[in-house]
Amino acid sequence: MRLLIVDDSEELLDLLGRSFGGEGHELRLAKSLGEARRHLQDFFPDTIILDVELPDGSGVDFCRELRAQGKNWPVLLLTAHGAVHERVAGLDAGADDFLPKPFALAELRARVRALGRRGPVERPVSIVIAGVEIDLGARRAFLEGREVPVTAREWAVLEFLLSRRGRVVSREAILEGVWGDADEGASASLDVIMARLRRKLGGSLVRTVRGEGYVVDEG
Repeated sequence: MRLLIVDDSEELLDLLGRSFGGEGHELRLAKSLGEARRHLQDFFPDTIILDVELPDGSGVDFCRELRAQGKNWPVLLLTAHGAVHERVAGLDAGADDFLPKPFALAELRARVRALGRRGPVERPVSIVIAGVEIDLGARRAFLEGREVPVTAREWAVLEFLLSRRGRVVSREAILEGVWGDADEGASASLDVIMARLRRKLGGSLVRTVRGEGYVVDEG
């Protein structure tokens, strides 16, 4: 089974890495949402183990982001408190299971096995926005019936905006979400990627809102 484990505790990541790795699972470990997003550019997990409270955002919001992108990987949320309102928010965001901390490792392994028995992940359908057909599952884009090649980094930026359709997203949010920082090199790369996306997919898909950021309309 392929597992993505996201938690800001190095001690817990090490423990889970040794436990699940010892059972023969293929693992990716992340200490932040930024790291998790980078892993998901080339890693397609069977299950995601996700902490609710992370240094760069909420695991609940990240779960909602994945579902908005059409990604239906099972998500197990780790919660520090296990309060009812946390569970309700997580379920509304599309989470599949919960486990409050501290937990017994045997129970976590059992819950992950149960999620793995649900079978193959359902592939998302395509969406069409501004005349561009986007297959989120296959990461393919088509303009006027012709496939347009899009790089992994371009997809990361596009998916970040698509998951927030109808909302203006600041440059800082994109840089932090996709690159994990907002230094000059990343900022320059974002400018290049925006220019490439517009050249490849047309100027109507991603709009610039002066002084605020970028927006992909609902379609």
